[in-house]
Amino acid sequence: MNTIITFVKNWTLPLGIVLGFIGFPVLWHLNFLVPYLIFTMLLLTFSKIPLSNLKFSTFHFLMVAVQLVGSVAVYAALRPVNIIIAEAAMVIIMTPTGTATAVVTQKLGGNAASLTSYMILSNLATAITAPLLFPFIHPMTAGIGFWEAFFFILQKVFPLLILPFIMAMVIRHFVPPLGQRLAKWQEWAFYLWGITLMIVIAKTIHTLVTEPNDGMMAFSLMISAAVICFVLFTCGKWVGSFFDERVTAGQAMGQKNAILAAWLSQTYLSPITAVAASSYIVWQNAFNAWQLWRQRRRTERESLLKSEEKAL
Repeated sequence: MNTIITFVKNWTLPLGIVLGFIGFPVLWHLNFLVPYLIFTMLLLTFSKIPLSNLKFSTFHFLMVAVQLVGSVAVYAALRPVNIIIAEAAMVIIMTPTGTATAVVTQKLGGNAASLTSYMILSNLATAITAPLLFPFIHPMTAGIGFWEAFFFILQKVFPLLILPFIMAMVIRHFVPPLGQRLAKWQEWAFYLWGITLMIVIAKTIHTLVTEPNDGMMAFSLMISAAVICFVLFTCGKWVGSFFDERVTAGQAMGQKNAILAAWLSQTYLSPITAVAASSYIVWQNAFNAWQLWRQRRRTERESLLKSEEKAL
């Protein structure tokens, strides 16, 4: 049994992609579960965060400003070129930091507590900004006006991103035994991520099969996601270097909750843009794997040098 669990943990990403691809005729129908799965993942993640760890600084607010202004600026720059790619870039940049980012940040030598504070702010920023921008960028059908669209999207997105944090803090304060149990169940967020990934991939494949867009657009979105991934990690590291938070800022800006980005794309924008968000999942994991490999090599070299110095 332990062998199977280890195998699933090590190969969750490729398994989710393969199973979503193979089973898309059936699995895409489960897309309605995605917001509930995202909500549960966030609740389990936030249940392990003590309020004492949340300390906000100029660094965090500047990062949020870069996240929001950057998403609008990139959309405005790319819209004359290709509106689909512009939408895809905007939603990826706007999307908050992924729930597993703190773990990777800590392994790379970054500040997990600072990252967690930014994750809370970035979720709040997305919850407010997405309902404001989406009706302008992709007006809803049936003659729905801006304010009606704004409140419709707000009531879907705001609870999804903010309510898990509020619930986690309330439970921790008023029902400590339940809070402790949820914190122990945090590992289940990983398995929920795998299930959600499978459904999102299935929905993306279904869109590719049923939408009249050609393969070149899908390929362009995949390449665009790779470029965005590189730019976000690089920009984050550059901003962080001014605050001695280079690793933390790089992960905060580059490692996105791309499953949320895919769901937002499929629900409120042109569904084909979810190809970019789904591709981003692969690109950011590949980049993180490379970073972790470099970190392991650096640690091994330092250990070897220390051993040699002791031998001398």
